[in-house]
Amino acid sequence: MTMMTEPHAEPSAIGSVLVPVTRETYRDGMASFAAAVNVIASHGPAGLAGFTATAVTSVTDDPPTLLVCLNRKSSAAPAVLENRVVSVNALAPGHEAVSALFGGKTPMADRFAAARWTYGKSGAPLLEDALVSFDCTVTETVEVGTHIILMCQVIDVCASDRQEALVYFKRAYQAVCP
Repeated sequence: MTMMTEPHAEPSAIGSVLVPVTRETYRDGMASFAAAVNVIASHGPAGLAGFTATAVTSVTDDPPTLLVCLNRKSSAAPAVLENRVVSVNALAPGHEAVSALFGGKTPMADRFAAARWTYGKSGAPLLEDALVSFDCTVTETVEVGTHIILMCQVIDVCASDRQEALVYFKRAYQAVCP
């Protein structure tokens, strides 16, 4: 890792055009970025839809808001954008098969049939044995490159007493325990 040793050193790129790294270099770097595994689920006028996401983070607690990134080419994208409600379901060890189903090309009905669901206040499906489920309304969307950023205002939280989380690290599922 290269560190700046002088606090006021001038970057050598001033005045030049900075070129982003390649897609492959970026993806290789992101493989070292451990992230929680989540299933994002939606239900409404456009029907059931869901996808697996690691690109989920807290934005603010006032109002309680999560950021979720959705690939615009995802089969779930049209329904999520029309329904305007989602649940963010943090997965635990034992959910790897559910994650794989929601991350692939499996038909939506088969994805949802592989687990047990309830419905939140928004009408979004909540995974019954999730580590935690956030019930949300989508308040804003922003398109960036290949993805749509969803700003999701949290209207309810359903937490379990499970003690292990599922993360994705070095292109594999890993269990994290206290």
